[in-house]
Amino acid sequence: MLPYIVFKLILVLVILGLTLLIATYSTYAERKIAAFMQDRLGPDRAGKFGLLQPIADAVKFFTKEDFIPAGADRVLFTLAPAIAMSTALMASVVIPFGNSLILNGMEFPLQVANLNIGVLYISGVVSIGVYGIMLGGWASNNKYSLLGSIRAASQMISYEIGMGIAMVAIIMMSGSMSLHDIVQQQAGPIWKWNIFVQPLGFIIFCTCAFAECNRTPFDLPECEQELVGGYHTEYSSMKLGLFLFAEYVNMFVSSALMSAMYFGGYNIPWIEHLNLPHNVETALGSAFFFIKIFFFIAFFMFIRWTIPRFRYDQLMHLGWRILMPLAIVNMLLTGIILLLIQ
Repeated sequence: MLPYIVFKLILVLVILGLTLLIATYSTYAERKIAAFMQDRLGPDRAGKFGLLQPIADAVKFFTKEDFIPAGADRVLFTLAPAIAMSTALMASVVIPFGNSLILNGMEFPLQVANLNIGVLYISGVVSIGVYGIMLGGWASNNKYSLLGSIRAASQMISYEIGMGIAMVAIIMMSGSMSLHDIVQQQAGPIWKWNIFVQPLGFIIFCTCAFAECNRTPFDLPECEQELVGGYHTEYSSMKLGLFLFAEYVNMFVSSALMSAMYFGGYNIPWIEHLNLPHNVETALGSAFFFIKIFFFIAFFMFIRWTIPRFRYDQLMHLGWRILMPLAIVNMLLTGIILLLIQ
C-alpha cells in the first residue's frame, strides 16, 4: 500500500509540473506561431531563440506592483484568480496519461484517479471555473470587468450544454463514464478511434472547447475593443498572471480530453504486433499521447490567427441554435444505431 501511495504522490507532482511547464511554454509557442503567420521573428532576446522569454514574463508578473482598486471587494478580488487556476488544474487528475507501469511485480496506472464518473467530474470542474471569472469581474467594481464576466458566464454556460451532450454520445458508445475505459476501448486498429464513429460529436466538442477556453474566435469576454481588457481589466501582478495562465492550462486539458476521447489517447495502432516489453509500450504510448496534445495546442493557436472574432449575437446563435440541436441529433442517431446493431 505504501509504494502505491508514494507512486501516486510522485505522479501528482509530475503531472502538475508537466501541466505548468507546458502551459508556460505554450505562451512562447503562441508568440512564435503568431510571428510565423505574420512574417516576423517573435521573441528572440531572452536566451537562445527566445526560449527564456516565458521565464522573463513570470519574473515580471511576480515583481510588478499588486494593485487592488479602492472600491473592490478585497477578499473576492483575491479569491477569484485562485479559483480560476485551481479548477483548471483539478481537471487533469482523471486524464489517463498512459496505461500502467509494472515495478517489482506491482502495477501502477499513469492516472491519478480512475473515477467511474470521470466525464461527469470533468463537466463539474469546468462548470465551477466560471465562478472565478464571474467573481473577478464583479469584485473589481468596474463596469467593463462586470460586462466581461457576464459575457464569460453566459458563454461558458451556453457551450457547456453542447459539449456535455457530445460527451453523452461517447458514454453511450463506451458504456462507461470512466476516461480509462473510454481510452481502452479504442485500443487496436486506428479505425477503432472514436473520431471515425463520432466525427460530428468531435466537431461539436472541439468548437465548444474553444468557447470554454475563451479562445479566438470565441474570446468575447476579453474583447479589447469593447471592454478594455474584459473581466481582468483591474488585475495586475500575479493575480493577472493566474487568470492568463489558467487559460493555457484549460487549453492543455481540453487538448488532452480531445486526444483521449476521440483519438485513442495513449493507444498506438497495431503496437501489440511488435511484442514490446510492457513498460516500453507504456512509455511509447505516453509519448504518443503528448504528441497528440501538442498537435491540438498548435491547432488552438493557428485558429487564433486565422478566424476573426464573432459578434456576441453570432456567438449565442451558434451555441443555442446550431451546436445544441446538432449535439441532440448526434446523440439520438448514436442511440438509434446502437439499438439497430444489438
